[in-house]
Amino acid sequence: MVWTAAEIPDLSGKTAIVTGANSGLGMITAGELARRGATTVLACRDTGKGESAKKRMLQAAPKGGIEVRRLDLADLSSVREFAAGITGKVDILVNNAGVMALPYRKTADGFEMQFGTNHLGHFALTGLLLPRLRDGRVVTVSSLTHVAGRMRFDDLNSELSYHKWLAYGQSKLANLLFAYELQRRAGGRVTSVAAHPGYASTNLQAAGPRMAGNRFMEVGQKLTNALFAQSAGRGALPVLYAATVQGLPGASFVGPGGPFEVWGYPRIVDSSPASKDLNAAAKLWEVSEELTNVHFDMNG
Repeated sequence: MVWTAAEIPDLSGKTAIVTGANSGLGMITAGELARRGATTVLACRDTGKGESAKKRMLQAAPKGGIEVRRLDLADLSSVREFAAGITGKVDILVNNAGVMALPYRKTADGFEMQFGTNHLGHFALTGLLLPRLRDGRVVTVSSLTHVAGRMRFDDLNSELSYHKWLAYGQSKLANLLFAYELQRRAGGRVTSVAAHPGYASTNLQAAGPRMAGNRFMEVGQKLTNALFAQSAGRGALPVLYAATVQGLPGASFVGPGGPFEVWGYPRIVDSSPASKDLNAAAKLWEVSEELTNVHFDMNG
């Protein structure tokens, strides 16, 4: 079955939060949720870019309210401030924002930037918002590159050795381990699912090599994008499917249905054996609670 954004049900009366909503997949996801009537919070590190995105969205989203709030996932104090400012019920949380293939750097709290932003920031955000998420849905955006990921519990912050793509793969594997473990621990309280966009042409995809200063890689990637990548709009469909399809089972992983999950319309897909490692998921959860000092209240 071909599923498109036209299948999104009416979301009037619901509230959605999308991280990294000022551009790319996040902006498209947030715009579609707002267009279907959801009050949508654009959680952005750069609120100026967020306001520009909001103006574009409002042209196509007359039914939904759109609000921009600052959130820097690389700074746990910012995560706490953002969560404290959310006072009503949250129906949909889309953990979308991320960084990719950066030169080695650390977050404000001393974590390797990709692990700290892509996983720990979203882990903390979800835990802090959990009291607002009863009966809601949490969508954590992973990547095809999770298959190359390995949890280096002896060096999660890559202080002993660092390879930007291996660190990115670890962070995306962590996203899946977290999404599945959240469903196991909070199933019935929230529905936790994951999604990946396939190979989509977005600003995130190009940012890593460009920031690394490799001009040759940047030019090569632009050519590859032109030949093989699907649009950001098509790449956002698995995320929207995961966020809005009624009756979607918890711990589902949604991706493109085409060859090798690189492109195509969304469907439920499989993930790597490493992403289903119960021991690794439990250990990551415990380590993440310790590192962030955020403990999930499953009974509150």
